[in-house]
Amino acid sequence: MNSKPLHSKYIKRNISGVLLLDKPHGISSNRALQIIKRSYAASKAGHTGTLDPLATGLLPICLGEATKFSSALLGADKTYEAVMRLGYISTTGDAEGEISVVGDMKLMSQNIGQVLQDFTGNITQIPPMYSALKHQGKSLYTYAREGVEIERKSRQVTIYDLKIDALVGEEMFIKIRCSTGTYIRTLAEDIGRALGCGGAYLTALRRSAVHDFGLSQSYTLDQIEGMSLPQRDICLYSTDSLLHNFSAVTLESVQVKILLQGQIVTSPVSANGLIVGEKVRMYDTEENFLGLGEVTAEGEIAPKRLISDGTLTAREDQS
Repeated sequence: MNSKPLHSKYIKRNISGVLLLDKPHGISSNRALQIIKRSYAASKAGHTGTLDPLATGLLPICLGEATKFSSALLGADKTYEAVMRLGYISTTGDAEGEISVVGDMKLMSQNIGQVLQDFTGNITQIPPMYSALKHQGKSLYTYAREGVEIERKSRQVTIYDLKIDALVGEEMFIKIRCSTGTYIRTLAEDIGRALGCGGAYLTALRRSAVHDFGLSQSYTLDQIEGMSLPQRDICLYSTDSLLHNFSAVTLESVQVKILLQGQIVTSPVSANGLIVGEKVRMYDTEENFLGLGEVTAEGEIAPKRLISDGTLTAREDQS
């Protein structure tokens, strides 16, 4: 990976779009974000869900106007590939912590499939101390590093799919599709205990999908840094690619003018059949994305978040 220093002084562009980054091992999500922001000379950037420095994989990064809609992926389902070492626990839940032996592989349940099945559906987790969850304005991992234990409330998450890919010695390779807010380190520890091994910790974690986006669509930092600026721009998905699970409506030119004044648009033909309270993607007759609206009454749409004018956007055929 190119380790050229970041410079605060460069010409910033109003570029908008979504880059699907394959985050490498060993750097924080924020560090990866800053590298991409500089690579694109973007005036604004944000990511859609933190990956730990030791984790790798899909990190969608929003540039410019796309940052307005990043929350669409913050709550999206995610898929992970994890490697857990059975019979041991770690103070951090991963390979960075102090490792202790807590069990014996000989005592492991032979009915692994049933144990994993028991962890599918709605389950309850207690967030780990080594997490970014805040307490009185400070992340829990800050307290953990100071040796302070904070009481945490349990929370419900959903495991949609959980399966074993391989069992090699003490290491189990699993694949998980889960709701947002799921702590994979906690899941590994709980599975290790349920298998009769006393616990487990993660030796590797890779995020392979976020909603409909997958690693096959992503780029590495090395790939991006090896490109010219026009080549980098082609790698961006359009801003509205974040919102494809919402219905789309087309507005006539008069309705577009009304919308851009922040007023409710009445009776767009394409809105027929939509439900009150439903969020919708809005376009003009030339298929330019205008922003996100909400159906407030039958045949009426109120603007929620609109695209600003004068922004260089990613190519529509990338969405």
